[in-house]
Amino acid sequence: MSIPRNPTEQQRNFFQDVHEVVRLVPVGRVTTYGTIAHYLGARHGARMVGWAMMAAHTANEYVPAHRVINRNGLLTGKQHFATPTAMQEALEAEGIRVIDDQVQDFKRLLWDPATELE
Repeated sequence: MSIPRNPTEQQRNFFQDVHEVVRLVPVGRVTTYGTIAHYLGARHGARMVGWAMMAAHTANEYVPAHRVINRNGLLTGKQHFATPTAMQEALEAEGIRVIDDQVQDFKRLLWDPATELE
């Protein structure tokens, strides 16, 4: 096993990969931290995907971070947006119903890159 010479470079590449996948999520659909991690080969990397989403504002191109939610359909990343309601407002602007910080019809709206892109 080799140790990366620059771990932050490896992390940055993973972040870029996450951002690229999130850019593919269609308007009006949502995905989860875990489905992105699984698609990128990091089965237990949901937390790392979360870190990538927190850094989405630093990406060169826009990342629709509001479309990434937790595995139960909850808006767990909402505190990282400009206002406490910005994430919900962005989802609702795309026709997604949110009640008590939870996406309604979550299973129907879930976009899984492993099945949608293959």
